[in-house]
Amino acid sequence: MSVSLRSLILLPIWISMAQIQQGGPDEKEKTTALKDLLSRIDLDELMKKDEPPLDFPDTLEGFEYAFNEKGQLRHIKTGEPFVFNYREDLHRWNQKRYEALGEGGSIILQSHQQHIITKYVYELLEKDCNLKKISIPVDATESEPKSFIFMSEDALTNPQKLMVLIHGSGVVRAGQWARRLIINEDLDSGTQIPFIKRAMDEGYGVIVLNPNENYIEVEKPKIPVQSSSDSSDEPAEKRERKDKVSKETKKRRDFYEKYRNPQREKEMMQLYIRENGSPEEHAVYVWDHFIAQSAAEKVFFVAHSYGGLAFVELMIQREADVKSKVAAVALTDSVHNVWHQEAGKTIREWMRENCCNWVSSSEPLDTSVESMLPDCPRVSAGTDRHELTSWKSFPSIFKFFTEASEAKNSSPKPALTRRSHRIKHEEL
Repeated sequence: MSVSLRSLILLPIWISMAQIQQGGPDEKEKTTALKDLLSRIDLDELMKKDEPPLDFPDTLEGFEYAFNEKGQLRHIKTGEPFVFNYREDLHRWNQKRYEALGEGGSIILQSHQQHIITKYVYELLEKDCNLKKISIPVDATESEPKSFIFMSEDALTNPQKLMVLIHGSGVVRAGQWARRLIINEDLDSGTQIPFIKRAMDEGYGVIVLNPNENYIEVEKPKIPVQSSSDSSDEPAEKRERKDKVSKETKKRRDFYEKYRNPQREKEMMQLYIRENGSPEEHAVYVWDHFIAQSAAEKVFFVAHSYGGLAFVELMIQREADVKSKVAAVALTDSVHNVWHQEAGKTIREWMRENCCNWVSSSEPLDTSVESMLPDCPRVSAGTDRHELTSWKSFPSIFKFFTEASEAKNSSPKPALTRRSHRIKHEEL
């Protein structure tokens, strides 16, 4: 809200306070009361009544935007990038519009509505990358909440290599690294699609995890308020009088709430997905039901940000299985912490030999970066922007995987060869 608009709203109150302060003690009490009233006014909430309706399109075309041949989101008519401040002095409305581009038209998430950008990326995963959408839990009933992952046709049958992609926390979903990059930069930097396509070109099977799809949201059912007369032994006349007062109070409260917050969003409740109620649970579930069952001799993980923490948790819970099947892990600005997660010595040693963390840094790509934690080597991703670390380290990650695969093929003790690879990074 602009300063001038706030001033216009508050001006009558300020004038009244100035007039009252010239009076005696009684008038000062009124001043105190007015100050108390002023402190209770939420101007942003009050001004919601002047907002345009929070009713937005549910398609990119409705927003008059489309992705061009370079994968950049541009206005269909002007060719300009996405504009956040579409209406001046209406920051909340602009924010809701931005979220609507994310949440799919209405700002209220229904059980099966999807982010417009997310839906678009899902379509690319299926049509452009030829991945299959697999529902989980695998034994889910018709009525229970479900999630899903994406897999290549050969994900479970490829006898050689399997790549598993895990994004970070927040609003991103399967196939994305950062929604902000998708909207403001391009699809290459913001999605996992370049990783998927190159992996398939190089003979990997692919599984794309969906660790943030932990629940569905539905409108919370309204619980009817029982009348006080239901369980009272009071005389009928008194009960009727109390009920009348109660109804009047509720009527006034509802009127005030409607005035104070006319755009109020519905009250929602979350229904969690069985065995997939958190990123950590999801990683373990997909490991048990898909990755561990795959034919691949060597499995490779790419995990960004919180995805790295989810991988470490997977290792803690399935240490022997992970060690026997995983050849290398590329982390990008991972937020894992081997101390807080209580990863044992054997896990830390395995991570030192088989993992590398490309972290946000102003140093050139692959330059060794000092670490306070005794886990995996850290090297620069060639950018100091957290959300860009996966995209910027893209070529180095595939080189890292190739070297790890060759080392595993040529030596019965790949850990020794991998150690020499780590030392090379440290010498840079």
